[in-house]
Amino acid sequence: MSSVAFHTLGCKVNHYETEAIWQLFQKQGYERVDFESRSDVYVINTCTVTNTGDKKSRQVIRRAIRKNPDAVICVTGCYAQTSPAEIMAIPGVDVVVGTQDRVKMLEYIEQYKQERQPINGVGNIMKNRVYEELDVPSFTDRTRASLKIQEGCNNFCTFCIIPWARGLMRSRDPKEVIRQAQQLVDAGYKEIVLTGIHTGGYGEDLKDYNLAALLRDLESQVKGLKRLRISSIEASQLTDEVIEVLEKSKLVVRHMHIPLQSASDTVLKRMRRKYTMAFYAERLERLKKALPGLAVTSDVIVGFPGETEEEFMETYQFIKKHKFSELHVFPYSMRTGTPAARMTDQIDEDVKNDRVHRLISLSDQLAKEYASRFENEVLEVIPEEPYKEDPKSGLYEGYTDNYMKVVFPATKDMIGKLIRVKITKAGYPYNEGKFVREMDEVQEKDSMAM
Repeated sequence: MSSVAFHTLGCKVNHYETEAIWQLFQKQGYERVDFESRSDVYVINTCTVTNTGDKKSRQVIRRAIRKNPDAVICVTGCYAQTSPAEIMAIPGVDVVVGTQDRVKMLEYIEQYKQERQPINGVGNIMKNRVYEELDVPSFTDRTRASLKIQEGCNNFCTFCIIPWARGLMRSRDPKEVIRQAQQLVDAGYKEIVLTGIHTGGYGEDLKDYNLAALLRDLESQVKGLKRLRISSIEASQLTDEVIEVLEKSKLVVRHMHIPLQSASDTVLKRMRRKYTMAFYAERLERLKKALPGLAVTSDVIVGFPGETEEEFMETYQFIKKHKFSELHVFPYSMRTGTPAARMTDQIDEDVKNDRVHRLISLSDQLAKEYASRFENEVLEVIPEEPYKEDPKSGLYEGYTDNYMKVVFPATKDMIGKLIRVKITKAGYPYNEGKFVREMDEVQEKDSMAM
């Protein structure tokens, strides 16, 4: 029996796709082993979002080659798509596949075993207009299941290489999304996270179908689903129709991740982001009215070329005013091949780091403020794993519907179930809580009362 080992760099989409690639190997009778052990085949799923992503990807590839020089080394993902020649130049790499045609990986491996000639299976992603179906019936290690609904992005922000790595926007067939969602629920998942490269853009390339319709169909057609989360959605994709669906939905959680990148109109223009802050603010207000108690998280890039202290403060004040519940803050890093990397007014690293720290402490403060609103309230939580800081304590951690991390006494059999937890002490990064009861009991009581 042949063995295969995987290493995934980068985003949730990559993790999802690694699981899909594993399904293909499993069907061919492979056994999956840990990446740190000796394997017949190594698959490295690479990331290219930053120059560091490239570098880390190369390090992991070399590590696999050292582990077993006789193994078939297979490289896939975004870095493979944008720079196949760079990867083929690493001695010991045998098969390179980009972000499409992953189904052919096993054929290439067999071909390589026969011919012993390295294979470059990377094609032009920009010509691809069809979503590549990859089935993931379950995940090796998660209580939340990801469900990929679209691929690619048409935005071409000046700091971003991803359209060149993933191609243009293509949506997954709604019937496939529903089928896969049902499959995941049947496998025991209570929560599904809709994910993609530009998730909220779902349906932009479809006729008479959009994200709002997909959300409605998932809710009405998938039996047994308890929670639906959207991994990320742009302000421009929060149409009145989508907001209305969210307002009526019993499944979509009170948490939206809405990328900001900057809250200065002048910086947004240089980034080629297609919204103004007035528009973003208006969508935010509208959304918060529809979903009381909503947690809004976001991504911010600080120190974008030319960012002045005034422009940075616009971002700072906007975030403070609109009380985001948590931020992912990144110092701008030059990505070779993007327009922003060629801009002349790059910001000094010390200035960037100073701004990063200021925003992170604001984020921590806002996260605590948001959590404190829920002290003594009972929230729904799905326990995910034993408390990382003290695995033997009998404490477990999981997320509430509005994405607060809670630690509470529980038992192993509660993992993956939907339970009610009272927040006894609000805080950040953890809240403390105590188990009240399982949701299924609550629903039984409700149905008996009817």
